[in-house]
Parts: sequence; C-alpha cells; structure tokens
Amino acid sequence: MKSIFVTGGAGFIGSHTCLLLLEKGFTLFILDSFVTSSQKSLKRVSLILSNKGIDIKGKIYLVEGDIKNKYDIERVFKMSFELNKIIKSVIHFAGLKSVAESVKNPFLYWENNVNGTINLLKVMVKFNCKNIVFSSSATVYKAKSNVPLFENDICEPFNPYGNTKLTIERLLKDIYNSDSSQWRIASLRYFNPVGAHESGLLGEDALGKPNNIYPLITQVAIGKIKEIKIFGSDWPTVDGTGIRDYIHIMDLAEGHFAALDYLLKEKPQFLTINLGTGIGTSVLELIRCFEKVNNIEIPFSFDNRRVGDNAFVVADNSLAKKILNWNPKRNIDDICRDGWNWQLKNPNGY
Repeated sequence: MKSIFVTGGAGFIGSHTCLLLLEKGFTLFILDSFVTSSQKSLKRVSLILSNKGIDIKGKIYLVEGDIKNKYDIERVFKMSFELNKIIKSVIHFAGLKSVAESVKNPFLYWENNVNGTINLLKVMVKFNCKNIVFSSSATVYKAKSNVPLFENDICEPFNPYGNTKLTIERLLKDIYNSDSSQWRIASLRYFNPVGAHESGLLGEDALGKPNNIYPLITQVAIGKIKEIKIFGSDWPTVDGTGIRDYIHIMDLAEGHFAALDYLLKEKPQFLTINLGTGIGTSVLELIRCFEKVNNIEIPFSFDNRRVGDNAFVVADNSLAKKILNWNPKRNIDDICRDGWNWQLKNPNGY
C-alpha cells in the first residue's frame, strides 16, 4: 500500500482524514507545527483504530516541523526513503485559516500559506513526488445570491486568507501546465466543515475563542460562552440569517480519500472540486436543529452584519458526485449529534 505525506495532519480536518486513511491501510508521514493543533488528536486516532482492532504499528510517522522550513519537509521525505516506505502522494492541509486574523496580519498568511506551499512543492519535485491533494476553500469564490456555486464560477476572494488559497490554486495550475504528463493535482474547495467523529474521541479543538458558528454553539451549550451572536437578522433569506453549506467532517474526509483514489487510478490531470452537501442551512435553522436533536436550549442575540459576509454560500457538488463517485452520507442532525457528543466528552478540548 502506498505511503502518503500529510501536512497539518494533527488539525481538525487533517486528523479525521488521517483516521480514514489509516483505516484504509495507507502508511502516513505527518508533518505538523502544532501551532493550531494538538498531538493528542493523533493519539485519539490510534485509540479509535485500536478499539476497532486495527494495528497501525509501522503505519504512522509523526514529525514536528513547519512547512515554512524546507529542511523539515525534506526530513520527512528522507525518512520515507530510509524506511523504504517511499512517499508517493501528498495531502496538503497545513496553513493558517482565520479570516479575521488574515485581515489583521496578511504578511503572516502569505508567508505561511503561500511560501510554505512553494517550499513543499519544490521538495516534492526534488523527490519526484507529483501527486497532491490541496486543501482549498469556498472563500475563493465571488458570492452569488441564492444560487449554488459551481467550480467554474468567478473567483474573487474578499480577504487575505481567501487570496492565499486562490493564489495556491493558480500556482498548482501553472505547475501542472509546466509538466502535464506527470502531475496529478486535486484542489478541493471546502464549504463549512463541522461535527466530529461518531465516537466522540475526535473533534474540533478550538484554541481560544472559536470564530465559526458551530463550535460557538457547542461551547454555549456546555456553558463556556453565554450566548451566540448572530451577525445580521435582515439578510434576504427565509428567516433573515445567513445560509451556509455545513458538511460533516467525516464526509469531508471521505471526499479526500475519493479524490486521492481517483488521481492515483486515472491519467495525470488537474481537478478543482467543491466538497459540500449542496444543501443550505440558515444560522437559525442550525441552532434550532441543535436544540431539537440534543434537547438543550441555545441562547442567542442579533448583532450587526459583518463586513465581507454573504447571505448565501452553498456548493453545487454535482462534479464531485460524477467524477469522484462521492456523496455526503450524513445530515445536519448527525452533525449536531456528533458535535455535541465530542463537546460533552471533551469540555476543555484535548
């Protein structure tokens, strides 16, 4: 079975994807700086698999390091050669992801996300590894009103974080065009990853106060935060609150496996694919669903709209269904149930 290099593998999306890949029998080499993640997430991955009777000894190698340091990336590739478990593909999660922080400190985001990716790609070329799945984002799109977003829609990010993601996508396309007979590249545009593994052992550990609506809901539910602030009650939507496409974290992990599997089986190509459910849920609908599923009240109040927010951001996922044969299996009830199970079992995160 092939070896995969996973950057940022201890993070929220990375750890859930690593769990699935190990379950599928892959050998993983993981590089993580632990700036926004915890080593404990990967210990939980091992525990979940052990509980299923899956032995991952000799299947997971963790290196603490940073993609801003080319030497750290080279260390991982060299290790794979020394162990005769040569890395054939990369899944690239590593990067900073706070929109608000990117507005305050764009230098930090361009240095980490763009320069770090350039380092990674240069090392990949050095070690003749030309298969990569990239963690992109729906923030690259120019928002439309009440219409799902297609992969060929206009891309016009409204913040530095989105700008770095789109820049990396364009870089990857340029690299593919320079050697289209060798490179296999998939750029996956996520919508709103939420929820947790059904065991409650693996989930989103928001360091400090979370920025996104879903971890805010679970922290209000457990009493860490007094109430939810909903930004805008006058959006042109069914109830005046913003509509988003919330995708269960395990469906997203399965999307990564499907993309990697497709790349390895098919001819060299460049793919850009949305990963979302295609179903829009308003902020109020999400809160009401969480209350119903978990039998708990979530206090909230309305605040002014935030600059840069949009009324409706939902994926058209028909391309993922057609090309990758991937379908999201979990619904908003599953998201609310699994996320609350994680929060109850881990009130203070890892």
